[in-house]
Amino acid sequence: MVSTEAKLKERIKELTCLYEVTSIIVNSDYDQLETSLEAITYCLKKAWQFENETEVLLKSGDFDIETEGFTSDMIFIKSDIKVFNKPEGFIKVGYPKAKYEQNDFLEEEEKLLENVALAVGNLLERKQVHDSEAAIKRQVERADRLHILGEITAGISHELNTPLANILGFTELLKDGMTNPKALRDLEKIVDNAIFSREVVKKLMFFACEMPQQMKSVALVPVVVNVLKLLGPSLQTKNIKLNKSFGDDTLALRADTVQLTQVLFNLIMNAVYFSPKDGGIGIDIHEKGKKIQLRISDEGPGIDPKNEHKVFEPFFTTKPLGVGSGLGLSVVHGIISSHKGKIAHSPNTPKGTIFTVDFPKL
Repeated sequence: MVSTEAKLKERIKELTCLYEVTSIIVNSDYDQLETSLEAITYCLKKAWQFENETEVLLKSGDFDIETEGFTSDMIFIKSDIKVFNKPEGFIKVGYPKAKYEQNDFLEEEEKLLENVALAVGNLLERKQVHDSEAAIKRQVERADRLHILGEITAGISHELNTPLANILGFTELLKDGMTNPKALRDLEKIVDNAIFSREVVKKLMFFACEMPQQMKSVALVPVVVNVLKLLGPSLQTKNIKLNKSFGDDTLALRADTVQLTQVLFNLIMNAVYFSPKDGGIGIDIHEKGKKIQLRISDEGPGIDPKNEHKVFEPFFTTKPLGVGSGLGLSVVHGIISSHKGKIAHSPNTPKGTIFTVDFPKL
């Protein structure tokens, strides 16, 4: 028979555990949640009747934490971790099977485990709410920046078109009357840079939605094939292997052919640029419910996690100065959005990036 003193001692251990778990949760850093869950796991270990032989396993989502001596063949009690009323994991507390039986667990210990599992579930709920709020805040801030930037760039684009046309026109006139080879080379450089600047202006106008759309039924696969022909020399230069998977050549969507071509050109050209020599690029087009899904994958270095939320921001680029304007993916994002589509990126396996584009099916 368990003495009153022993029972009191167990209740004190349980209350101490609950207090410590509550303190851990209150002071949790959402960016270092694993540390908090590990502390809770070891706190539970100390609360059980035979604490020196108690082992704990906490498993939920990406978290899989266990004390050093936990094994799968132990006898244990278990409580589910529920996040928004859905089981998202569990906590197990166990004893070595050779020395203990199921009835060695106290009723109060089972209640304690339920309370701790409930507290952990509440913590994970708050983590999800926090992450959602942060994501929404970033989206709102980005939308505000893009709106303001769109108005600015629209004005800049119109102002730059005329002087650029004059630069190109007068440079061509100078070339006609020029015989000095060195001067001709310098004039060619002026033309090349003016053309590059004009392309940037075009991208700005796309970004600012100043280019009128001519929407019609477009078969996606032939457009992809044409873009691949244009990029043939770039693929050959790096000896890139192309892996194509086209579900149906007749898949069509309502789109502006010029803008759709620009989307595909930018995404595939990016994949070529970041792919290593002798690397591979995958292009998959398939019907997915009421959507047409396009996936472009590469075997490059991938996107640094700290830059993941900047990928579609205008003027953000990881390319060297003079190679990229930082407008390509922001223009792509704008065009896809105007076509009522969505674009996202994810890591490729074992390395690289996958861009996934969903268009509404015609």
